[in-house]
Amino acid sequence: MVTKTVEARRADTGPPRTDGDELTVLLAFLDYLRGAIVEKVVGAPEPQVRTAGVASGTNVLGLVKHLTAVERFYFLGEDVRSWAATMRPVPTDTVETVVTAYREAVSRSNEVIAGYTDLTRPAPRTPRKGEPPSMRWLLIHLIEETGRHAGHADILREQLDGTTGR
Repeated sequence: MVTKTVEARRADTGPPRTDGDELTVLLAFLDYLRGAIVEKVVGAPEPQVRTAGVASGTNVLGLVKHLTAVERFYFLGEDVRSWAATMRPVPTDTVETVVTAYREAVSRSNEVIAGYTDLTRPAPRTPRKGEPPSMRWLLIHLIEETGRHAGHADILREQLDGTTGR
């Protein structure tokens, strides 16, 4: 439920245009989407930021918490016991603590990514069984995953306080 008038849409310049190599382009898109998801949660009011906006229980804060787990799983090899639980903030989670954890995971992930010059090489091994995908596949998957959840966050944020735009 919108609780205030819709704010003016902020100009979004889109992902940075670069003629760099493939890794540079993929990382630029991923970082653009990572920034978009953070912008959706920063300044969101409590307790609405953790309140479900749809029947599935999805909420803005939970989306950022989930993406933190995704980064840690794929790039840092941390196990996830329950993907559903990654979508649910606990009472001690705040916008500040969740965003800080996300930014830390992104920073550590980018350190791993920086070690790749050949995107056909296997990505870091996750706790899953089987062979890891290539770093190219993983970057494209993270672009898709982060972009999808940034879109969810766009809608949820507009529902909770009327804020639109990146």
